[in-house]
Amino acid sequence: MDAPGTPGHRRILALDVGSKRIGVAVSDALGITAQGLETIQRQNKRRDLEALGEVLAKYEVGEIVVGLPLRLSGAEGTQSEKMRQFADELHKHFGLTVHLWDERWTSTEANRLLRETDLSIKKRGQAVDRMAAILILHSWMEAHSAR
Repeated sequence: MDAPGTPGHRRILALDVGSKRIGVAVSDALGITAQGLETIQRQNKRRDLEALGEVLAKYEVGEIVVGLPLRLSGAEGTQSEKMRQFADELHKHFGLTVHLWDERWTSTEANRLLRETDLSIKKRGQAVDRMAAILILHSWMEAHSAR
C-alpha cells in the first residue's frame, strides 16, 4: 500500500452504520484530516450500496473503515455480527479493503461535542452520525499513522 502523501494514495472512508442512517466521513488525500459528509438515509441494501458507491467514486476512496459496536466489556454482540456482515458485503460489492474499528465511545463523544455547539436539538440529532463517523476515522488514522 502507498504511504500517505505518495502518488496513488487514495482516501479512506469511515462509516457509522445505524438502522436508519449511515454517518459518513472521508480523509483528505494525505490521510491526515477527517471531514464529515452528508449522512445517508438508509432505504434498502440496493439503494444503500448505490449511495455509498457514489461517495466512493466521487472521493476516490481506496479503503473503508466501518465502526464496530462492541459492548463496554469489549465483547461482541448481535450488532457486531451485523456490522461484520455489512463489512463483508461492502468488500464483495466494491472490492475494497474494509476495516472494522471499535466505535464504543464515538456516539457518546459526538453527542458531548455537539452539545457544546449552539445547534438546535433537531439539527444536533442529524449531525451525530456524521460526527461519530469523523471520530471513527480520526481514531483509526491516529492508530495507523505509523504505517
